Amino acid sequence: MIKFTIILFYLFSIFLISIIFKKYNKDSREIVRKIIHIGIGPLIPIAQFLKINQNSALIFTGIVSLMVLINYNYKLFPTIEDVERKSYGTLFYCLSLFILIYLFWDKDPYALINGFFIMTFGDGLAGLIGKNFNSKSWIFFKQKKSLFGTMAMFLTSLIVVCSIGYAQQKSLNLNYLTIAFFATLLEQFSVLGIDNFIVPISSALFFHFFITI
Repeated sequence: MIKFTIILFYLFSIFLISIIFKKYNKDSREIVRKIIHIGIGPLIPIAQFLKINQNSALIFTGIVSLMVLINYNYKLFPTIEDVERKSYGTLFYCLSLFILIYLFWDKDPYALINGFFIMTFGDGLAGLIGKNFNSKSWIFFKQKKSLFGTMAMFLTSLIVVCSIGYAQQKSLNLNYLTIAFFATLLEQFSVLGIDNFIVPISSALFFHFFITI
């Protein structure tokens, strides 16, 4: 019970920070959403450190996914979906995490963390930097993408995969560049928030097959 109390306390802290930020920055809806997006990143290594088993992690993630689905219809927690465009990114976020836990929780936790971190930190920072710093931009599947945002995605993804790969194997690998490149490429497909699904799943699979095996 104490393990899930710690998890819930961490989640509560992230939401509290986002609510306080929104109170004093009412015009920064996207930033508030990204605080949650990025802040949840450490949740997986925390759960792994607490030795929460796979079934418990799946049940917890499934409940959160159901709550997110309900929130789309009833807006019980408007901060989560307070975004300027139509997006199912939060739901895809939860579903991708559920699948990653199912595939890799015990089998390859490094691949799981790699996929999840690339989504939370890479995609999260890409959105923040892309929207707050002017640079060359383009439209891809009706979604605006920027040079700085794309660079942030690639560099963050590369740092993530290099750090986790080195922690696992104590060596560097050219495949790290390949994984970061494909994660950045897939992040371009962000219509309706689908990148929150395809980026973490693909990044974890690439890590598992190119690095772990």
